[in-house]
Amino acid sequence: MPAEAPLAMPVQDLSAWDPAAGHRPARRHPRPWLARLLVFGGAALLAAYGGLQMYETVSVSGSPTALQSVLVALFLLTFSWIALAFTSAVVGFAVLLARPHLPPVPARLATRTAILMPVYNEGTARTFAGLEAMREAVDATGLGERFDWFVLSDSTQPDAWIAEERAFLALRAELGADARLYYRHRPKNHHRKAGNIGDFVARWGAAYDHVLVLDADSLMTGEAVVRLAGAMEADPDAGIIQTLPLIINRNTLFARVQQFAARIYGPVIATGLSHWSGRDGNYWGHNAIIRTRAFAESCGLPDLPGRPPFGGHVLSHDFVEAALMRRAGWAVTMLPTLPGSYEESPPSLIDVAVRDRRWAQGNLQHARIIGAAGLSLASRQHFATGIAGYMASPFWLCQLVVGIALVLQTAYVRPEYFTSEFGLYPVFPRFDPVRALQLFGLTMGILLAPKFLGLALALIDTPVRRACGGAGRLVLSCLIEILLSALIAPIAMLIQSGSVFGILLGRDTGWNPQRRDDGSIPLPDIVRRHRWHTALGLVSGVAAFAIATSLFLWMSPTILGLVLAIPISWASGQLALGLALRRRGLLVTPEERDPPAIAARAGCLAARNAERGLDAADALAALHADTALAEAHARMLPAAAPRPRGRIDHDHALAQAKVVEAETIEETRAWLSPKERMAVLHDRALLDRLARLAN
Repeated sequence: MPAEAPLAMPVQDLSAWDPAAGHRPARRHPRPWLARLLVFGGAALLAAYGGLQMYETVSVSGSPTALQSVLVALFLLTFSWIALAFTSAVVGFAVLLARPHLPPVPARLATRTAILMPVYNEGTARTFAGLEAMREAVDATGLGERFDWFVLSDSTQPDAWIAEERAFLALRAELGADARLYYRHRPKNHHRKAGNIGDFVARWGAAYDHVLVLDADSLMTGEAVVRLAGAMEADPDAGIIQTLPLIINRNTLFARVQQFAARIYGPVIATGLSHWSGRDGNYWGHNAIIRTRAFAESCGLPDLPGRPPFGGHVLSHDFVEAALMRRAGWAVTMLPTLPGSYEESPPSLIDVAVRDRRWAQGNLQHARIIGAAGLSLASRQHFATGIAGYMASPFWLCQLVVGIALVLQTAYVRPEYFTSEFGLYPVFPRFDPVRALQLFGLTMGILLAPKFLGLALALIDTPVRRACGGAGRLVLSCLIEILLSALIAPIAMLIQSGSVFGILLGRDTGWNPQRRDDGSIPLPDIVRRHRWHTALGLVSGVAAFAIATSLFLWMSPTILGLVLAIPISWASGQLALGLALRRRGLLVTPEERDPPAIAARAGCLAARNAERGLDAADALAALHADTALAEAHARMLPAAAPRPRGRIDHDHALAQAKVVEAETIEETRAWLSPKERMAVLHDRALLDRLARLAN
């Protein structure tokens, strides 16, 4: 690492805020009030209309019962959610029709930017391949000297840690004296990714005007990187500028669905969000550039009182950092049409569910932060949207349960003869079928409209249309995506509802590394994960059919998705199915038909790194076999903190005893647990003893 350049990063107080302490903008920036009126006013009108229609549907017999009133309330909550997405997409569609301008490619840069790639037990071959490809692309712009590159490791697996060091040392040797490439491994991954970035800013941040934060699967073209740096220089009031990463490089069925949807529908949704948010935007944690001093001054995250899942460190830190940056007077903006920003998708439904569980906890935790002092109304709305996004599934589930209860009441409960109002006839709880059908059509139209708006833009964009296989294949791909998404939706609803209920019951999710390969999950694991979903679908289908044919038809999309949960989940991770669709020109994106040069280069470098066996080597064996690597590893270790007298680290003590007793490296490898291996890798004396063991 370079010499430290400390930058104070005070912990922020969420209970108090002095506006005078914030940044004073250099110039006045108008807020997009008209766009906000259209989005929120339109969503409110739609929600009011939908709620009224639902009320009329259930009150055909007179005043609604308590159960019917609950159904109306639940419908209003879920309908409001999709109405807001619809109106935002309409605004995005209108903006994209006008073809917004991009920031220019700068001829020179006066500022310095640190490009940060945090890693946590990732595949080293592909991670360093992406980093090397981006480094080459930025250098090719002629502005490479304005950027330094950092790999910030929080890896807790010994093999991953040593693989990172091997890849770093090899790449740095290839780049030569002007490498501008650095590596740091934290002994403890305190506060996870937020702590990783915060540690860099606090220790080295003063040397850089900006930091550009990546994920381990991020790719950005050289032009995109320098455009971001130029946009930050041109806007002295900007604190964060976020891009819209497109999904690439994935071929399983599920990943291809995600990839296609993100490419065709994503720009409409993101552009609408960007337009009404204006300078009160949001941050998604990666593929974004940040003003370093503004971040240090305003984004030191406090620990929330209490225990996880609602207490402890902030899990979804990016939303909170954007809100705190905005509170301090800095703008948070998005460039949704900036080309050259990419990421990858999880390969299967189960992989998404694992990641989604962590995101659910992080977003629900924002309920503790949404009322923080000094936040802008737009920041609070971003928090509310994130919370609502995860509460929508339990609301939908409850809506289904209440609907079933109402049908049961109609079929089996005696009519109410003595109501609060005088009447000559008993009151039968029933629905207006015509109005219900019209309301269903309205709901589906609003739900699917953002997809059709994205499809319309793709159809009128000749290069995109041709790259997606032509108009016919593009429309067919859209229909396939809608069908598969409809089948996955009830499964995802139950998974997400289970996550939310678990979080509300106090279960902490932890933080597992994300799978980034194209491999499928073993069938027994899929069966174990989805057996209750299938059982619920079968029971619901039989019960609904026994109660009423109309109920069965009403629930059939949900029932079908649940009954087929196991084969759908299995198919989602199948590479063969995704490639079969690709060969037929379906679910194809422009980036597949004409792969970005940065992606092609990263793929070649990843294949080269894989041949070197970076991810296959045992950490202890690699250090024992390579004296130069062992010496470099020891030099990169931080100074050991003095151990308090009487406090024994059990893993270190056991590791020391085993290494001292072992006679060969094979014995050491066989005896040490993963935690004991990490203890050895942190101890220079034990590493020296390891080097002297026989083969």
